[in-house]
Amino acid sequence: MAPQIQPPSGKRRQILHAIVEAYLESGEAVSSSAIAQRSFPGASPSPATVRNAMAELAELGLLTQPHTSAGRIPTAAAIQFYVSSLTQVRPNPAEVSKLQQQFQAIHSVPDRVEEGSHMLTGLTQNVAITAALPPASQLLHQVELLALAARQVLMVVITSDQNVRNQVITLDHDLSSDELAEIRNYINYEFAGLSLAEARRALTERLQDDRNQYRALLRRVELFHARGLFDNGVGPRVFLDGAAYLVGLDLHLTKERMRELFQALEQKQQILRLLDQFLQGSSKIPAIQVGLGEAHPALRDFTLIGVQVPLAGGMSARVAVLGPLRLNYQRTIAAVMQVGQALAQSAD
Repeated sequence: MAPQIQPPSGKRRQILHAIVEAYLESGEAVSSSAIAQRSFPGASPSPATVRNAMAELAELGLLTQPHTSAGRIPTAAAIQFYVSSLTQVRPNPAEVSKLQQQFQAIHSVPDRVEEGSHMLTGLTQNVAITAALPPASQLLHQVELLALAARQVLMVVITSDQNVRNQVITLDHDLSSDELAEIRNYINYEFAGLSLAEARRALTERLQDDRNQYRALLRRVELFHARGLFDNGVGPRVFLDGAAYLVGLDLHLTKERMRELFQALEQKQQILRLLDQFLQGSSKIPAIQVGLGEAHPALRDFTLIGVQVPLAGGMSARVAVLGPLRLNYQRTIAAVMQVGQALAQSAD
């Protein structure tokens, strides 16, 4: 692991931020004379002061020099220090309201989360990643049991977060429509509103109690219990949009590196680990990670900006943008916040 770099202070901090801003604007190495001509809070530093500061920042690992006579380029750590100072970025309330209305026209929570990736790509022209995560304990809303062919039943389990799990099961013997209706009504009356884990425990206890007055009915319910009635069959769903924009970016990647990059983005479990690793603890305030080489070598020159969003029924979502180090950070942060807040408000 690389040693921790201490953020500079005072005039060196101002000079570093000016270098980062100049680099983000131009994409070119920044000279000391160009920095000396920029506006600073208070008195502007002299060219000599800028040169000395740039040499010190380079020794700290915050600047690199591509060529002997060229200017300096900020490292990922320098850009990280810069974006941590962007505390005044605010989402546009009108845009949040507009996006919220679009979300509310979509009834399924996972479909809303997927739509969020399309929205975010349109707003930022970068790769958008959204993930719908099931709650730690999904609540049972209702169960439907529909007879199909001989001994085959369609079991539909609906949780309060509007997730639907359909499963065709084969029983040991036929059950009539009236028997299926009785089983369904019992399950919905006794267990709706409980978490799936709580419902599973409660049913197991009743099955073990020989004195239960519904013993005969419970034996039929047990047929469905044994086939995963209260199992949590809904896993995380990850949506990624805008990968085509990577082709148009000047990333200076070889064909091999570009192939590695796309392979990394195709691995949904790796994307989930990426979000888990770098978006911990964020809510309405975006988490920003500049440089993702720790997660995957192909993502070394990329930035992740994202938020965690609470949703209905205990679900949560991750809303993030993956882009190059040279990024319009203020616009991207605002876009992530707008989509995240609109998604959260649409769940109210």
